[in-house]
Amino acid sequence: MEFIDTHAHLYDEAFSGEEDQAIARSVEAGVSKIIFPDIDSATRDLMFEIAGRHEGTVFPCLGLHPTSIGADWEQEMEKLEPWLSKPIWAIGEIGMDCYWSKEFIREQQAALKLQLELADKLSLPVIIHSRDSTELIINVLKECRQLSLRGVFHAFSGSVETFRELQKLGDWYIGIGGVLTYKKASIAETVKEIPLERILLETDSPYLTPVPHRGKRNESSYVPHIAAKLAEQTGKSIEEVAATTTENARTLFGI
Repeated sequence: MEFIDTHAHLYDEAFSGEEDQAIARSVEAGVSKIIFPDIDSATRDLMFEIAGRHEGTVFPCLGLHPTSIGADWEQEMEKLEPWLSKPIWAIGEIGMDCYWSKEFIREQQAALKLQLELADKLSLPVIIHSRDSTELIINVLKECRQLSLRGVFHAFSGSVETFRELQKLGDWYIGIGGVLTYKKASIAETVKEIPLERILLETDSPYLTPVPHRGKRNESSYVPHIAAKLAEQTGKSIEEVAATTTENARTLFGI
């Protein structure tokens, strides 16, 4: 079986000095490709450096994460420009986040619009971060109807109704990760009503570690645990989950 981790931050300081080993373990576990969403200028050099060492396995993206948006957000946005000449596979991780702070929500909204426009201009998919902000992002998408948008709502936690609304606003997949394996996770019921053809597997490493490793650092090699739980919840075989979600990732990211 082949898997693709569509969302991992293996360049995070939690992996300092162990990035190559973590990638090797992932490949050994059947995770043939890993998408690296960008955060901000502080870790961008390292992200591209690691991706360069693992060309064909690691696919870097470019974007400004909503929790990195502050008073200097416009300067941070300008720092994206030099990297546009590099091979990038999506604009992301972008979006809005009302969980940590609402201080810069207007700035987050402005940055999101600019990056959606950039993705449309470059014909690239987007990776959306929507923690406690899905409705706000949907409103932005409605304002951007003139754009040809496609992408994934990372760590999707919305309802089936929200999923259906998104389909009217672009070509959207949902990212399913370790939360699916947690007790009383609402997404465990939601995935039963969402077509497998619209689901991507992800870890969000080093965060959101799936059972049975919950409490430890997450890594891409744990994708099979998420796939197994998705198979259990949807009544499909893990082979079908692996094949379909892998094809979904190839289609969206062109990898």
